[in-house]
Amino acid sequence: MSGALDLAIRGGTVVTASDVFRADVGVREGRIVALAEDLRADDEIDASGLLVMPGGVEAHCHIAQESASGVMTADDYFTGSVSAAFGGNSCIVPFAAQHRGMGVIETLDLYDGRAAPNSVLDYGYHLIVADPTEKVLAEELPAAFARGVTSFKVFVTYELMKIEDRQFLDILTVAKTHGAVTMVHAENNAMIGWMSERLLAAGHAAPRYHAPSHPELAEVEAIHRAICLARLVDTPLVIVHVSTEGGAKLVREARAEGARIFGETCPQYFFLTRDDLDRPGMEGAKFMCSPPVRDVATQEILWRHLQTGTFTLWSSDHAPYRFDASGKLAKGPDASFKQIANGMPGIALRLPLLFSEGVNKGRITLPQFAALSATNAAKLYGLTDKGSIRIGGDADIALWDAGLKRTVTAADQHDAMDYTPFEGMALTGWPVTLLSRGRRIVEGGALVAERGSGRYVARARADMTGIPGTRPPEMDPARNFGAEIMP
Repeated sequence: MSGALDLAIRGGTVVTASDVFRADVGVREGRIVALAEDLRADDEIDASGLLVMPGGVEAHCHIAQESASGVMTADDYFTGSVSAAFGGNSCIVPFAAQHRGMGVIETLDLYDGRAAPNSVLDYGYHLIVADPTEKVLAEELPAAFARGVTSFKVFVTYELMKIEDRQFLDILTVAKTHGAVTMVHAENNAMIGWMSERLLAAGHAAPRYHAPSHPELAEVEAIHRAICLARLVDTPLVIVHVSTEGGAKLVREARAEGARIFGETCPQYFFLTRDDLDRPGMEGAKFMCSPPVRDVATQEILWRHLQTGTFTLWSSDHAPYRFDASGKLAKGPDASFKQIANGMPGIALRLPLLFSEGVNKGRITLPQFAALSATNAAKLYGLTDKGSIRIGGDADIALWDAGLKRTVTAADQHDAMDYTPFEGMALTGWPVTLLSRGRRIVEGGALVAERGSGRYVARARADMTGIPGTRPPEMDPARNFGAEIMP
């Protein structure tokens, strides 16, 4: 078979979301065409002693994106994709952020110009919708969907980004009509504003007060409300970066009742706590994100939810703002917690953290790792050729050394940041080689791919087969006196 293959990955242990087995992997024209013993090719990679994993799908990251207040993330599509690649990811789905006054097509064109010349990895976009005008709802969201942007994100907090519940329902309706998935940042805006005003009025402006300004109840209330809105329309909804016990319970309960609700969580909620915000001077600003990191007791609860399937997605929420006037301290060295850019870097550590503290500590299995790192996101977000090692799929493959020990440093993140919140952590298990469509991206500790060699991936609609949904009686013509509510 040597003449038929472009590449053979030999001697490794293949991991999928369902199985772990010994096999060679044969690649032709960027796709996996063989899983067998003793494959041969002119180009071979010796994977002896390594795990042959699906390349990670990082489906929640902010790259070359301005905040609503105009602060640009530190990473562009080159540094962001390179950092992702060194962390074992072969595909990224960052956000294309519509701000008020911008059109959707204008937004996507802008991000095409940022991504195409720079990304070393294949990429798509989630569209952030902040200005759902009649034209956006009737024309531009359907046009985005036709372009392969099959997921929309909304905020119910942040004054310059938030939408009202009525607008949320309109967006959910468009998503249902076209088969798109909606994502929501769920925190109660009024609670956060009320708490922030009182803290600042009392002189509590240091970074540590970011934590109490975002009470756990603000997340729980907003998740409950978002789930109710999605259930009324009976359409898929992803609750992003769930950080609380109450929020996780709501996701689990909705899923148990058949609702098309999906939960996502992030490493920072498992490895950092609000005590990190209480570091000397402004150091706590490095650990500010929204929702905020919580406490050790919550970490243990979130691990249980991860282990038992509440969370479909494990994402970094990589939001890289440097610890200087270009990022965290754009409003000055003595800015209040309300003025400090929210977000932290983590795209290169999403998977090593989960492998070291999840797989190697016996908390999750290798197939669970494959599902959380790649397969679930690929399926949910319509990346039909990615996320698994299977015949016919893209040869997006990460080779992992399960016993390799390293200590985290900012210098090893390969991003444009000046710090990592996980500095000094000792982790075991790291990716050592990364392929995208059979192309070597990272090998031998070095980047070997060319800038701009990644491709835009038009995504399909999510397959919701097997998830019954929960159609309320008021939306069912058979039970509401014949009224057709949905188009």
